[in-house]
Amino acid sequence: MKLADILASLFPGGHEVTVTDNLIAGIGIINPIKVHVIGIAGQSALSCDGALILAGHVLEIVRGGSTAPILVLIDSSSQQMSRRDELLGLSECLAHLAKTLLLAEVRGHRTIGLLYGGSAAGAFIATALATGTLVALPGAYPAVMDLPSMARVTKLPIEVLKTKAEKTPVFAPGLDNLAQTGAIRAVWNPDQSLAEQFLALLDEQGGRDVRDRLGESRGGRPKAASIAERVEKEASRA
Repeated sequence: MKLADILASLFPGGHEVTVTDNLIAGIGIINPIKVHVIGIAGQSALSCDGALILAGHVLEIVRGGSTAPILVLIDSSSQQMSRRDELLGLSECLAHLAKTLLLAEVRGHRTIGLLYGGSAAGAFIATALATGTLVALPGAYPAVMDLPSMARVTKLPIEVLKTKAEKTPVFAPGLDNLAQTGAIRAVWNPDQSLAEQFLALLDEQGGRDVRDRLGESRGGRPKAASIAERVEKEASRA
């Protein structure tokens, strides 16, 4: 599904969303709700400059004082792998962007990521996984780390990682695997109104992060919820 089609389905009454250098920003109205829109387009890599621009948009929205939802549209590759960006502090810039989205959620904005293309590594973590709720469209292809990269980092043979990926969704890239871990709340139907699916999601109660429980119920991450619950109980005794 192309970005123009997504925006048309989300905002049938029109929008003021633009794309500049593959960075998305603007406002749409789903009657009567105002929705802030940011994101990445064109399967582009997320650089220091891009991360700081998006973070600036989020901080400006938070300073505005409303609690309007923030929709993050994502079709990226990974973080910008260049010497320049590494020297400028790429990891800090990505972390800054993620923290602005977390701040927005704490200040009352629902932050919803819509993955409609690719995304991987730092770009995926700093945008999609930093939103309070992540949904996707069929055909999206997320990866925290692709298997060849994982093999280089872990020094494990890629055949070993492929075997593990077949049995453990946490190891494996792809939409179905990320959904099994609970990272992706739902896969929307592109043949139905995206505006109606967005409004239905807003009607669901926000607040508590339920990704660990989703991962447990879907069999993709069986331990996270019980461990988090145990940590919470132990912390309450301290």
